[in-house]
Amino acid sequence: MIASISISDKSYGDKILYEDLSLSLNAYEKVGLIGRNGMGKTTLFHILTGDDTDFGGKVEFKKGLITISSRQEHHGHEHKPVLEYILSDLPEYAELKHIIDTYPEHMGDNMKKLESYSEAIERFSSLGYYMVEEEIFRTLQAYQLNEEQIRGRLDQLSGGQKRFIELAKVQHARADLALIDEPTNHMDYLAKEVFLDWFKGAREAVVVITHDRDVLRHVDRIVEIRDGKAFSFKGNYDDYLRTNATKIVSEVHEYNVAQRRIKNLTEDVTRFRRMKEKARDPGTISRFKSLEIRSVTELEKLQELEKPSFWIDRESVGNLNEKMTEAYEEHKARNIRVRTKTKETKSSSLLIEASKVSLGYTETPLFADVSFQLREGDRLRLHGRNGAGKTTLVKTILAKALEQEPIARVFGGTIAVAKELKIGVYEQEIAPKYLELTLHDAIEQAFMARDIPVNDQKISQLLGDYLFHPASDGAMLLSRLSGGQKARFQMMQMLMDDPAVLILDEPTNHLDLPSIEELEEALMQYHGAILYISHDSYFVQKMGGEVVGIGHDNSKR
Repeated sequence: MIASISISDKSYGDKILYEDLSLSLNAYEKVGLIGRNGMGKTTLFHILTGDDTDFGGKVEFKKGLITISSRQEHHGHEHKPVLEYILSDLPEYAELKHIIDTYPEHMGDNMKKLESYSEAIERFSSLGYYMVEEEIFRTLQAYQLNEEQIRGRLDQLSGGQKRFIELAKVQHARADLALIDEPTNHMDYLAKEVFLDWFKGAREAVVVITHDRDVLRHVDRIVEIRDGKAFSFKGNYDDYLRTNATKIVSEVHEYNVAQRRIKNLTEDVTRFRRMKEKARDPGTISRFKSLEIRSVTELEKLQELEKPSFWIDRESVGNLNEKMTEAYEEHKARNIRVRTKTKETKSSSLLIEASKVSLGYTETPLFADVSFQLREGDRLRLHGRNGAGKTTLVKTILAKALEQEPIARVFGGTIAVAKELKIGVYEQEIAPKYLELTLHDAIEQAFMARDIPVNDQKISQLLGDYLFHPASDGAMLLSRLSGGQKARFQMMQMLMDDPAVLILDEPTNHLDLPSIEELEEALMQYHGAILYISHDSYFVQKMGGEVVGIGHDNSKR
């Protein structure tokens, strides 16, 4: 064991996040950390990195353990050169490099400094740091950063590119324990392959917060944060689904039995009180009073038990017997409710057509000769590298639908969109105009922007459908919401106009596993057309459809 985490309590205001959470980490194992949005995964990450010390309990690491973690924010580091930033964060690198570079100038015959210098050279070599700069350079190139970006400053990179910087840092730290938060969000398929190749062969222990099932497929253990505790599942994602289903079925059964017992005890207490009041014999009165006290005591203990959170994937639910299915459906945790266009029509009218389209922003097009047709009920996937032009094509289609001039330069070809076509869009980034509004007001403004009537009752219903509390969450600034909460707002926006076409740009990013499954289920029932971009292989397998390659590397992977 290399780490022991024992947290007796952790709260935010009135919200209790953890109660008696315990977790241990072992050498060389890869652990996937999952949980519903808002359950405290990132908080646990910050506790492990030492950035959050405001909790009851303790975190103990094996003596001499070297840890490395990915950083989400880069305040104070913006103007650093990329390579300098990475190297300065590597364990021991800066200290050892300083000794090696400066001691020869002044150590002379000082035996203590000579010994320190010799030890520094040996340690620097054992950590593999003599070649580390070249290795980092090659890793960043594999993540598709060019030499100018690698030798440039951190603040000149996009958010996604900074994520690659963090991963390169972690991959070359030679640490005993690596802590990584959401590594694959917004990654294209080649970058994801680079990360997964490292992850599968990593020699260090790795704890990764992720709901990317492609990553969870390669872990040794999954730890789920639920109901203030950590539940451990040996094996990968498929093992988790099987074990979780068995565990939850048992918990549902126990909870169901407890609820029936509560009902029976409530009736018993009422009956014993009546019989005590009717009795005249002191012995009989005493006996019924004793039975009443015993029942009340047991009832109070049972009523103190909080309802656990129950979630089983749909495939496993389908394998339950009818009685257990009914019990699970009655007690399962609330999930988002996605309302989509489910009325099937016999129409196969052409909604969007691209013919030999070439787009770009400079003198050279990003891609050329892209053609496809999208009809009602179709599923079409745009596939290509980040920066290949997938989002540019989507924005050009939307501009055409709104009868606006596209931002991109059209080098050739045509895009035709059906008249008055309603398109719902799920984008990676929320429009800045909404960020400083409350969630309630942002929803209202989104409806008004589409000239759709809306009232407080409708907004409250939507907030409830997407697991928000209408009062407390509705009053929060959109900018203050978590990534998962923002993703749910994006889903609301996409569907509020009963669109005939959905355009999805990496829709599974930031969503937890139950929400991903709910979205997939809703999209499977949706009878409009779907145009999507995704590098989530599970989602791609569910959606299917034609694949259109975008950019120079347009293989249909």
